[in-house]
Amino acid sequence: MGYADDLFDLTGRTVLVTGGSRGLGRAMAFGAARCGADVVIASRTYEACEAVAAEITRETGRAALPHAVHLGRWDELPGLVDAVYERFGRLDGVVNNAGMSPVYDDLTTVTEKMFDSVLNLNLKGPFRLSVLAGTRMAEAGGGSIVNVSSTGSIRPRPGIVPYAAAKAALNSVSEGLSQALGPGVRVNTLMCGPFATWATRGWQDDPERLAEGVRPHALQRIGEPREIVGAALYLLSDASSYTTGAMLRVDGGMP
Repeated sequence: MGYADDLFDLTGRTVLVTGGSRGLGRAMAFGAARCGADVVIASRTYEACEAVAAEITRETGRAALPHAVHLGRWDELPGLVDAVYERFGRLDGVVNNAGMSPVYDDLTTVTEKMFDSVLNLNLKGPFRLSVLAGTRMAEAGGGSIVNVSSTGSIRPRPGIVPYAAAKAALNSVSEGLSQALGPGVRVNTLMCGPFATWATRGWQDDPERLAEGVRPHALQRIGEPREIVGAALYLLSDASSYTTGAMLRVDGGMP
């Protein structure tokens, strides 16, 4: 193995990626597997998880467990963690990637149900899963938790107010958990800018709007899912062994 290969090596480890059946989650799950990790793909649709898990095993040779779960439901998350330990006997990394930001016409149309669903998936679920998994990882000797946030948390726009609020709270949760779960478990925030995923379909379908939106960014373009992988692997691996409670922005130089 070369120096970089050794630094980012995840051989013998198990990594759980929520929202892992598509978009950034899928890219990060593949990245972890290509660095030697067995992976768990969790989302609401079992068939989607199963398809990605099969593809990962076929292309990387690593074991991949599909698991259907509603990541915004408090009582479903202990079963997810138990399933990981039953299958692999260990858990070394968690990527809390699942999220949602529903479209609304204006703030007066945001219902309580919508608001609660956004907070449940983007904040309550990652908190609960981090505590459940982090406690067991600490007892076993350590691990890494990566909470996927958004630049919307520090640059909120009118169309994403509930989502931005949830992600801003997740930033705070990550820093608090880094203290609570240390020294064995590291907890960091991966703050993403705009990426070409299903979540930005409307933006991508309007080239003029897309160009206008990314013009202030230093790189003046939208990111590709593969461009999140390096940052995720850094936080999951021993390359970041002295990094916890940190916030890593991957946003193309958002002003």
